Amino acid sequence: MKTVTLRDVAAAAGVSISTASRILDERLPASRSASAQRVREAAERLGYRRDAAASALRRGDTGTVGVLVPRLSDTVMALLFEAIFSAAAARGLFALVSVCGDDSAAEARAVDSLLARRVDGLVLATARLDDPLPGSLRDRQVPHVLALRTDGVSPSSVCDDELGGYLATRHLLDLGHTAIAVLPGPDFTSTAQQRLAGYHRAMAEADLPVPDAYIRHCGFGYTAGREAAAAVLSQAPETTAVFAANDRLAMGTLAAAGAVGRSVPKDLSVVGYNDTPVATQLAVPLTTVHVPFDLIAVGALDLLAAQTTGTGEQPANRVAVPTLIPRRSSAALAR
Repeated sequence: MKTVTLRDVAAAAGVSISTASRILDERLPASRSASAQRVREAAERLGYRRDAAASALRRGDTGTVGVLVPRLSDTVMALLFEAIFSAAAARGLFALVSVCGDDSAAEARAVDSLLARRVDGLVLATARLDDPLPGSLRDRQVPHVLALRTDGVSPSSVCDDELGGYLATRHLLDLGHTAIAVLPGPDFTSTAQQRLAGYHRAMAEADLPVPDAYIRHCGFGYTAGREAAAAVLSQAPETTAVFAANDRLAMGTLAAAGAVGRSVPKDLSVVGYNDTPVATQLAVPLTTVHVPFDLIAVGALDLLAAQTTGTGEQPANRVAVPTLIPRRSSAALAR
């Protein structure tokens, strides 16, 4: 059978090839004009199928989005990439992932590698507050969006982490806890700083002091959480609740509590963050803050499309709203 071309569709609809191309380009707003209707009807009648690869070559793009994450062994980053991959596929795009740890030099090399593969834009979940890379991308006018983390300048699709930290701490306060410790994660990330800010806001509203021993910065992993929680419980034994800035830190906290004979939630309430799938599978299901990764992914691609196509909203921030999910790891303070 003869392959139906864009020229055939244009001829059948009585328009130019360039007009037919614009009307059938799914990246652009759909036109409701009479000519647009004729083009769509002709394409349907003739069985025309758009050649995405050929279109990409004509435009100089590839329909590929580069995604940079610190590591895929981190459940949060894996969930984010899956959400971006699905959101990209729904738009006819392909998401290509690269990992770099939390190393600035490795991050720069990964970006160069993705750009060498002619990705149309970048989604970075690696931003540090002291990271020069986003500024370099802005200077080079490389289309990019920061996801989950932000540097406060580049277009970003994030969760309202200050609100999330507030909700977690407010929940513990409402249960009667006043000696509440926090494991915010590494202070070079916006997520840690914002979640800690939410904790401070809730504690200030309750007019409660925050001794230095209640705050323990650490990495985002399970072992870091176990060690940080052990230090808190040793230095501030009056602690009755811990807000951990991700679920892995919270699981480390559960292990630290068990090691010193403290039962959760009888002797210690624990709240995590992100609502990863394992949160419901633990022996004591974890109270946590749900982060809508699907909305963050869609927001990131919307902001990237505004840069790569010149359509839609101008680059700005997208902020998704978190939700507290109470489970058995938090309970009212025993009197």
